[in-house]
Amino acid sequence: MRALSPAALPVLAAALAGLLCGRAELPAPRGAAPRKPNFIIVLADDLGWGDIGANWAATKDTPNLDELAEQGTRFVDFHSAASTCSPSRASLLTGRLGARNGVTRNFAVTSLGGLPLNETTLAEVLQEAGYSTGAIGKWHLGHHGRYHPNFRGFDYYFGIPYSHDMGCTDTPGYNLPPCPACPRHVAAASYVKKDCYTDVALPLFENVTIVQQPVNLTSLTAQYMEKALQFIQRASQNGRPFFLYLALAHMHVPLAAPRPGSPGRGVYGAGLRDMDALVGRIKRAADSHGEGNTLLWFTGDNGPWAQKCELAGGVGPFVGTWQRQRGGSSAKQTTWEGGHRVPALAYWPGRIPANRTSPAVLSTMDIFPTLVALAEAELPPNRHFDGLDVSPVLFGQSDKGHKTLLHPNSGAAGKDGEIKALRLAQYKVFYTTGGAKACDGSVGPEEHHQPPLIFNLDHDIQEQEPLDVASREYQAVLPAISTAYAEALWDIATDNVSVADYSQDPAATPCCNAQHVACRCQAHRSHAALLDHRTERPTRLCV
Repeated sequence: MRALSPAALPVLAAALAGLLCGRAELPAPRGAAPRKPNFIIVLADDLGWGDIGANWAATKDTPNLDELAEQGTRFVDFHSAASTCSPSRASLLTGRLGARNGVTRNFAVTSLGGLPLNETTLAEVLQEAGYSTGAIGKWHLGHHGRYHPNFRGFDYYFGIPYSHDMGCTDTPGYNLPPCPACPRHVAAASYVKKDCYTDVALPLFENVTIVQQPVNLTSLTAQYMEKALQFIQRASQNGRPFFLYLALAHMHVPLAAPRPGSPGRGVYGAGLRDMDALVGRIKRAADSHGEGNTLLWFTGDNGPWAQKCELAGGVGPFVGTWQRQRGGSSAKQTTWEGGHRVPALAYWPGRIPANRTSPAVLSTMDIFPTLVALAEAELPPNRHFDGLDVSPVLFGQSDKGHKTLLHPNSGAAGKDGEIKALRLAQYKVFYTTGGAKACDGSVGPEEHHQPPLIFNLDHDIQEQEPLDVASREYQAVLPAISTAYAEALWDIATDNVSVADYSQDPAATPCCNAQHVACRCQAHRSHAALLDHRTERPTRLCV
């Protein structure tokens, strides 16, 4: 066999490294066709519609996001696909509601499953189309075995496998109730305080390796920033289009402590400014490395977590008055507007109009088909999609979005994932209502409505007074609502529907030293996370 030349050794080493930690990064061939666009999706956690100044004038903590709105397009009627973590993220990455993709509630620390393996992610489609794909931040779609991001289309992953209150840390931050720090001695008994997870330390992954456990929350934002900028720079140097999915820890609790002398809204305001600064850096990196060919899309996974009181965000005008009068929160976990109407900004210099506000009814599920179309790729076959290709709306050619948009139950009332609320044009319809736990501890009762409650959002954005059943307006719109609802449910029932595995086993808990309940490890070296030096084989997943 002919010996390799010295010049070929670095290329071979890079390819082998790619096989061990994701897909190999290969340079683009000379004379290739013009590059496809780059995509950056920034997903904030538990961010309220009223938490950015471009939406709500009282907010002064988001100058970079406000600039993004001035230089791009702001969507004021934009919705998460569900109002809790896992279902919302699964729908964004598949373009399909939980009723189709199987993810209807959150996965746990001990979950064996995740987003069903027969579902195709946006990353898988773009990876097949030649994209370098990276996920940084919160995953929450399964961490055990092949549910890990590296096996769901992402060449590179750096982040936490689920929410950062789902494990103890040495820097627990601000939370209500406050989560205690990790036990430092491995012999310490595990304990639980209210709704905090304290039986295992929160892990931080780089690809399939746990590099830190417990996570240092104080430095997590800086680490996300560093890894995101490195990914963008590497992809630019390699000449490949890239897709970066950046799922932030902000504004989910626990929140980091504000810097000394920070002005504004205390702890929550400091968190907003921290998130805003991160987005500003990402935007500048996109401008400098994206060569004017990068779409940056910022949005949220659901509304604010109202039970966290002053540590929760603002819903703006979407207060859900009808529900609040009956107790409970009308934000996260509910199907009221405050639960699923989220901030959304799109930026692409020269392509997306600047300083434009679109009233189109859009959804995070639209991201999937839109990016697939812009990448000139193909949608996965043999399944229906709830998202739309909204390229004409992005480019200012139209304000036509969804006429009908479904809002699944997300924990406050009814069976998880079941469709008991929907939007038809300006009408918001409820067959089931209920409030999530509020700051005062109240929980709104589950109520079923037949005929449904109907609100005209054009005249009642606060969802305060449903239409009188006997009114001409109610009687005129009810047949169209009933038809649209029945057709939507039939479409789901006749689709290729997946079922998620929600079984749990303590063995699925990510741990860099599985012998201990509350384990600890050092970055870059642990008992089980890195190379087994006796065999020189990489450990693929620490469980």
